[in-house]
Amino acid sequence: MNSDSLEQYVERVYGYAVNHTYSREEAEELAQEILYTAVREIPKLKDEEKFEPWLWGVAGNVTKSYRRFMGKQRAMYSYDTLEDLTYEEEFPEGQEEVYDALRRKIAMLSAIYRDIIVLYYYDDLSVKQISERLNIPEGTVTWRLSEARKKLKKECDNMKESALKPVELAIRISGSGEYNGITSPFPYTYINDALSQNILYQCYEQPKTVEELAGICGVPAYYVEDRIDNLLKREAISEQVKGKYRTAFLIYSDKVREYGEKAVGLFEPVVVGMVDAMRTLADEVDKLGAYTAGKSKEELIYLYGIMALEHLSKTHNPVEWKEHPVRYDGERWSYHAHLMNDHKYPVRSLGREQCGNRGNEGTYSHTSYHFGGFSYREMMRGHQVNVCEAVLNGTEVTDTEAAARAIEEGFLIRRDGNLTVAVPAFTKAQYEQFTKLAEEAFATVIEAYTEAVRKYVAGYKKLFPAHLEDDVERACNYRFLTSYAVDICDMAKVKGLLRPPAEGSVCDVMVQYK
Repeated sequence: MNSDSLEQYVERVYGYAVNHTYSREEAEELAQEILYTAVREIPKLKDEEKFEPWLWGVAGNVTKSYRRFMGKQRAMYSYDTLEDLTYEEEFPEGQEEVYDALRRKIAMLSAIYRDIIVLYYYDDLSVKQISERLNIPEGTVTWRLSEARKKLKKECDNMKESALKPVELAIRISGSGEYNGITSPFPYTYINDALSQNILYQCYEQPKTVEELAGICGVPAYYVEDRIDNLLKREAISEQVKGKYRTAFLIYSDKVREYGEKAVGLFEPVVVGMVDAMRTLADEVDKLGAYTAGKSKEELIYLYGIMALEHLSKTHNPVEWKEHPVRYDGERWSYHAHLMNDHKYPVRSLGREQCGNRGNEGTYSHTSYHFGGFSYREMMRGHQVNVCEAVLNGTEVTDTEAAARAIEEGFLIRRDGNLTVAVPAFTKAQYEQFTKLAEEAFATVIEAYTEAVRKYVAGYKKLFPAHLEDDVERACNYRFLTSYAVDICDMAKVKGLLRPPAEGSVCDVMVQYK
């Protein structure tokens, strides 16, 4: 006989497994184990006519082993003490049904409390929403929630006071990839649930075991393991030593904010020189005839300044750039997160997003900056860049869907019946001239600024865990731009050297690259 004989029994084996387990996941696992064992043992079967009774005998033996394993697992995972549970080997032959009924009751008793805790604290559902989800009265939800808290305190001896007060992380990525947030979700979408955020936060400074995380987060180890599996798959955590997990990316916390507030004085001596350079550059760029989209001179000063620093970073940044690693999806990117306080970033930061044309027909890229009082606006998508380029060039717009999206998001506006691009733009020749003007305008102050950044990052590096060395180097490299955006510009506004951007204004630009 050979394993092909099993094919007609696959569905029946799965049905058997369903009747001997209590969830789809368990049924699939048991069915796989039965079939695997049968494939392995089938060469020992000499009489083909005895195949079916032999198969169910294998299934029975595998099921007994599986029950012993799962019984012990549930004893570990459940809120409810299972020390008094008699395992199946202690029941007389033929009493499996009695044992099955007992196990069902225990599993259900755990689940009603377990699910309430997760839905309320980690899925952030209200009592009313939980009532609708579980189809039980709101009063029952409230009572079970109260009972669950009592059981947690009794059963989770190592549970921290913060267990039922989850932290909130704003997780993002830096790097590159073909994501649009709609048909192609950003990688952080898959690790953004509240329990995963808390696991990541708790594993950041020191590695933790599943049992430690269960106590800290106030949920059974079963839930933690489920999230750990996904976080490993998504490369958000790593197993530092066997059974201990650690977050694999930077989290910007209050410690980083406090350092920034103390170290900002490093830039005090160069603020006036930097603002003078920004204004000189803006005056000279006016002569290039670049498209300004009707932006005010003050808004353009901010924009030209960040563009200049981005160019000067190539030759003056004291920290060498390290490329992002290739991830599980084949793209190059890294996660980072901000610990949220009252739903606000505790750390002042610079946001930067960039996208080029879709296909080979275009020659422009779009970059969106978010800092210093400018409103957040996402980068254009590839087809929108194409449409805006067509409008800039005075050619026919054929992609009406992309044009409609560009209008909706404010990249295009209708003026006197015509479409107009609402984003400043540089041709390739104009941008080449811009870089030369930037070097000249900042020539007398860039070395002093570079030295201030060097001193800043010397202390900045010490704020992050040692195992994230490459991520720290990338963050320190990015400080060359961030210090301009959140230190120089903010101090200049306080000193009255720059006016704050008008409410609702955005900072973005299109640049022709070929």
